[in-house]
Amino acid sequence: MQNTEEMSGQPDARLMPKVERQRLHDIVIDHLRGFITEGVLAPGTKLNERELCETLGISRTPLREALKVLAVEGLIEINPNRGASVARMSELEIRETFELMSGIEAFAGELACERITAQEIEDIKALHYAMVVSKNQNDLPGYYQRNRAIHDLINLAARNSALRQVYLSLNRRIHALRFLSNHQAPKWDRALHDHEEMIEALQARDGKRLSSILRHHLLEKRDALMLLVRDESEHPDSIRR
Repeated sequence: MQNTEEMSGQPDARLMPKVERQRLHDIVIDHLRGFITEGVLAPGTKLNERELCETLGISRTPLREALKVLAVEGLIEINPNRGASVARMSELEIRETFELMSGIEAFAGELACERITAQEIEDIKALHYAMVVSKNQNDLPGYYQRNRAIHDLINLAARNSALRQVYLSLNRRIHALRFLSNHQAPKWDRALHDHEEMIEALQARDGKRLSSILRHHLLEKRDALMLLVRDESEHPDSIRR
């Protein structure tokens, strides 16, 4: 017996609302992640559901579904009595998380040098040139998006699904901190130099060198962040997110 789709030649209409709902779900999550990453929603901020619904043009149901996902990712905290707020990492959590990420990215770099294709290296180089343009235009969000994409492509080039899942899970928690670490111009310059060295190591298929560069790159971010966090705790108005 033919099903409805086979008889009509069209997808079953009953399936379409589920597809649209999933798209909305993903879009809302992406927007909220972006707000947290770029500091629009700073650590510790209590989330106003009405204002967020107005900003995103949605009802409370998709917003609350998205907040549950972000809570699982560790980006927000939900308290039954006080509502939701943006998660704030302690100094110890920041230090330990960046130490772990430095090891993950270093290992990914080693594997990437063994497995990356010539086209993937060209893609990374193109992102690097676009990142330089963003830096020259003082476009921090554009710079960070391309910066993040470079690290992501290196991780993908490692071709290790278990490593990939750990990387994605951990990296979501520190996107906002990685973004914040680039607020200072000297840090931008050092990061650009590091990325140039990363590309050279990839082209030479030098896994040990790339591993060392990535580890140092992440630990430098950690050190820059620790200074910012301590300065903010002593002078709360000195840092604008």
